[in-house]
Amino acid sequence: MNNGFEEILQTADPNVQALARRAKALIAQVMPHVVEVAWPSQNIIGYGVGPKKMSEQFCYIAVFKERINLGFYYGAGLPDPEHLLEGTGNALRHVKVSAVEQLENPALVKLVEAASRYLPKLKKQ
Repeated sequence: MNNGFEEILQTADPNVQALARRAKALIAQVMPHVVEVAWPSQNIIGYGVGPKKMSEQFCYIAVFKERINLGFYYGAGLPDPEHLLEGTGNALRHVKVSAVEQLENPALVKLVEAASRYLPKLKKQ
């Protein structure tokens, strides 16, 4: 994974840095050979099988002042029985994360796992 991640975190609050690093670890746990692509101008780091946001990635971390969003490019199609996902667009959904404990929630882990399995469907298009 590249160093654009750390570039994005340079000016972030230490709590937000910890959240982003834990989210990154969760994503890598689900998909050990994940491709990470950072967009420092947008404060977003994308994860998937390649650099293209909407065709090769399944999730992203967006860094904000007091939290991160763990977002899913095709979140509208994910099973979410715990109703963690927010958003109203056609595809994108996210979870606002302001505490490390949220990243340990089994329901959130299942969302990341489900999103990572969505990738084969994307590659067929």
